[in-house]
Amino acid sequence: MSMSHLWAAVLCLSVLVGCSTDDAKSTSESKHQHADSHSKNIQLWPKVKSPIKSDPALEAMINDRYLAKMSIEAKVAQIIQPEIRSISPEQFAEYRFGSILNGGGAFPQNNKHASVADWVALADAYYEASKAGPNAEIAIPAIWGTDAVHGHNNVIGATLFPHNIALGATHNAELIKQIAAATAQEVAATGIDWVFAPTVAVVRDDRWGRTYEGFSEDPQLVTAYAKAYVNGMQGEVDAEDFLRDGHVIGTAKHFLGDGGTDKGDDQGNNLASEDALIRLHAQGYVAAIEAGVQTIMASFNSWNGLKMHGNHYLLTEVLKNRMGFDGFVVGDWNGHGQVDGCTNISCAASINAGVDMIMVPDDWQGMYENTVAQVKSGEISMARLDDAVRRILRVKFRAGLFDDVGAPSTRAYAGKAEVLTSEAHREIARQAVRESLVLLKNKGGLLPISPTANILVAGDGADNIGKQSGGWTITWQGTGNTNADFPNGSSIYAGLAAQVEQAGGKITLSADGSFGQKPDVAIVVFGENPYAEGQGDLGSLEYQVNSHSDLALLKKLKAAGIPVVSVFLTGRPLWINPELNASDAFVVAWLPGSEGGAVADVLLRDSAGKVQTDFSGKLSYSWPAHEYQLANRGDKQTPLFAYGYGLNYRTTDKTVYPLPEERQTNLGDADRGVDLFRGRALPPWQMTLISGTQSKPMDSSVVTLDGLTVRTSDRDVQEDARELSWQGGSTASLALTAEKMQDLAVNLSNNSSLFFDLKLQTKAPKNVLLGMTCGGTCGGNLLLDSLLAPLSTGEWHTVEIDLQCLNLAGVEFYHIDSPFRLSSQGDAKSLQLSNIRISAKSGTPLTCPGE
Repeated sequence: MSMSHLWAAVLCLSVLVGCSTDDAKSTSESKHQHADSHSKNIQLWPKVKSPIKSDPALEAMINDRYLAKMSIEAKVAQIIQPEIRSISPEQFAEYRFGSILNGGGAFPQNNKHASVADWVALADAYYEASKAGPNAEIAIPAIWGTDAVHGHNNVIGATLFPHNIALGATHNAELIKQIAAATAQEVAATGIDWVFAPTVAVVRDDRWGRTYEGFSEDPQLVTAYAKAYVNGMQGEVDAEDFLRDGHVIGTAKHFLGDGGTDKGDDQGNNLASEDALIRLHAQGYVAAIEAGVQTIMASFNSWNGLKMHGNHYLLTEVLKNRMGFDGFVVGDWNGHGQVDGCTNISCAASINAGVDMIMVPDDWQGMYENTVAQVKSGEISMARLDDAVRRILRVKFRAGLFDDVGAPSTRAYAGKAEVLTSEAHREIARQAVRESLVLLKNKGGLLPISPTANILVAGDGADNIGKQSGGWTITWQGTGNTNADFPNGSSIYAGLAAQVEQAGGKITLSADGSFGQKPDVAIVVFGENPYAEGQGDLGSLEYQVNSHSDLALLKKLKAAGIPVVSVFLTGRPLWINPELNASDAFVVAWLPGSEGGAVADVLLRDSAGKVQTDFSGKLSYSWPAHEYQLANRGDKQTPLFAYGYGLNYRTTDKTVYPLPEERQTNLGDADRGVDLFRGRALPPWQMTLISGTQSKPMDSSVVTLDGLTVRTSDRDVQEDARELSWQGGSTASLALTAEKMQDLAVNLSNNSSLFFDLKLQTKAPKNVLLGMTCGGTCGGNLLLDSLLAPLSTGEWHTVEIDLQCLNLAGVEFYHIDSPFRLSSQGDAKSLQLSNIRISAKSGTPLTCPGE
């Protein structure tokens, strides 16, 4: 939709209403006096027409049969959404909540390998629990929501489609509709009736860790895809199968501006003008509403300082009143708790602002009790509560949950495990893989390769379905998976091997690039390791900032006189000039999902020497010319490869090589230092538990080794910290480790410090050591007792250690294999860690611990 560029008069935003206490209200108001200086002009926003006509008879029934007879407690229960890991069906029956969800990495009975039948059985249990109780006349079925963002990605065996950034490169809206429809069928097979997709974020800063969830930086493409996706997920509004027969409720997310936060910070602040907010970030929602989307998820981010979960102007005045959205707004994971004056268990402000269903995964009991009290006190009006419940019931009626759709197990697709192994769905996924590949370089027409050649396949992504699938894959961050977790999938190597072996060629898999007989060509598959929200943000767009091991592999093969084809796995455009220079051909595969074998259909000729499938993928994001460039379509910057770029086998590559490899400097706040752990261990580091000669990777939410238990915990966002508990036994450590030695000598010479954030659970633990190691030859430890003793419990503190102290203790910084190791021995020691990094000294006078 075209929008004129209008500037409105500067007005103050209306004050956030309804925090938990008068003090909270005044605090919120004072904090927003400076932030709400941007203009508001409701007339700038489009009026949107949903294809779903208002049904007076339905509205009358909701009012008369339900709202008029429901107690405050029953109404509040409808707007609360707990998570399956924190509430049993028996507890659910006691409160009869309106909804349930499973977060990323949540499974029936906490069993990662739960079957389709297990999912359906649990869906039945919650459904029956929601209708339990003496007053059957107003029994209201619950709906279950899930993040099926690239297929039914929580369920082992499901078809995993390429992530949205890859789908953007196909520029094929009809294909997106087919993917959404296939996903809906697989979700319906597990008894679930609601999907938190599509993401319609327009990403303007690729440092954002959710970039791959966005189709494009261009609102025009996002608009086309939003409509197609909603129609595929829910069905066409006028069709008989709308929200029936394998279609499920869809969600446009995250409203509003999540792809435009300052510096790409997840859950950060969008500083756009109102006009830019409409032109860039709102267009996907216009299209989704025009397609009849039934739910919209509020975003974690702020707009000019005001959290979206508390923004009455955008959620109610704009979205509901001006744009005419008559479905319901669901909150994101504890997003209400980030509103000023609120907590996870109490937030009248968010409900008053327009969030209709509160996603409160763990603290549902406190949220329920406080909300009931706030309604009874008048802090939340009965009219607002009725509006929220009315919207939720309206969607449930439209989805047929009251009438012609029974318990999940009775529905058309429920329990059909064969739907998740559908060959038709897999072919759609393979088509998406083929059409999403973008060819950036093809020197001398190296591609396509003859399948009769002697081919070496290298790189840690070559035979790794988990890596090629990225985040939101079985687990939340996509970590801890092996190829065995994808029983119906294929790795990129497997697809290549099948065709080469059939054609009579020779193919060798060697992750490190070693070989006996010199190959005719090497295909190297490498790229980003899986990550998801909160843990994927970057300080710059340089690939492998702290380690250039993949570049070293490319150069080693080139030095051996072997033509090199790079296949790059990534969730965003990255600055890879050195890797491009070291490659003869360069293919961006994005995150292709479970059907990686389809890559071979494009890279290899057929047995007769003909092209099987030509490249058709075109960039839906501009590719950066340097590691801090934030180029987007239509702005004045010149990217390395523009939006829409992509070679094929008929075009000539006009890029002049070698590309410049100089890195940018003196860019102020763009330089965030060297992060070692920020929500997750950052490459090349991995988090490991160590005791004596034993070690165990931190590859799940709870890991125990010889008296030390480490579990994920929440500090600012979900699972961004780690809680350590020692229970006695021998000395045990939590360490950041790398397979290869890393040179950190420059950090020592730059007078840097090691920083980490720590919260003590118990007072003044003793015999806690901080160490670094440099292989088996050297290392050093510092006793932290004197440093930790003054710290208060229950609060976060930043600990700073001068690197010179570790150097004096025996650490040689030019060959580090562990830059952080926290060790102890004893009982009942518990603390939390987050944000481990090396950066410039703070300026605070420092002494070495123990001195």
